[in-house]
Amino acid sequence: MLKKERQTYLLHQINLHNRVLSSDLSQEIKVSEDTIRRDLAELADQGRIIKVHGGALSKSYHLSLPSNQVYALDEKKIIAQKAARLIQDGMFVITTGGTTIIELAKALPPSLKATFFTVSLTAAIEYMHHPGIEIILIGDKLSKNAQITVGGEAQAKIRQIKADLCFLGTNAIDIEHGLTENDWEVMQIKRAMIESSQQVISLAITEKINTAQRIKVCGIREINTIVTELPPHHSLLKPYTAQGLQIL
Repeated sequence: MLKKERQTYLLHQINLHNRVLSSDLSQEIKVSEDTIRRDLAELADQGRIIKVHGGALSKSYHLSLPSNQVYALDEKKIIAQKAARLIQDGMFVITTGGTTIIELAKALPPSLKATFFTVSLTAAIEYMHHPGIEIILIGDKLSKNAQITVGGEAQAKIRQIKADLCFLGTNAIDIEHGLTENDWEVMQIKRAMIESSQQVISLAITEKINTAQRIKVCGIREINTIVTELPPHHSLLKPYTAQGLQIL
């Protein structure tokens, strides 16, 4: 693989999964970690990614990033519009962070009256634009990589909630492995949210379907609904329908 092709692949993986590890990328494309680190350093110098210890973050995680630079923005807006229709007045809703969750917050109707719990500061700020929404920001240690609060105190607070709906920003999902992550602390937060909610909704652009990361969040049957930009009867989604999931 030529250097340009390699860096294009790296950039795509970073934008798709938001955070990647140099060690994983090295194994995937069978080059040394030193080569990966040099590539990531070059991409960071070009302003295309954020380099962190052991890997890289998507620029989507930068708070000042213009919305038109968000990866797969059009697809995420479609997902957000579909997901927003699931929320009814009076509901308790818990959400993770990420750019799809931000689009969900923007898609909420101004007349909605509901209570939103979130571990994401950026999501909480977006919810503030809605006059009928009560916002509860769950505090603890702030993860610089994931830009959400993580840790035992946050997990304990989440487990005190009985949410009607849980909206999960999705890193990877497939039939065999279920919902998976590449960050141990993020997995623990998502796990607590799933256990505290009556309905669990995975928000996933098509490219994240039939992919897997190293850390399991939950089995496929622990998810109630998958929301994608595709029509619900698309062939890619039929295996999930066969597992009993609702597809939007």
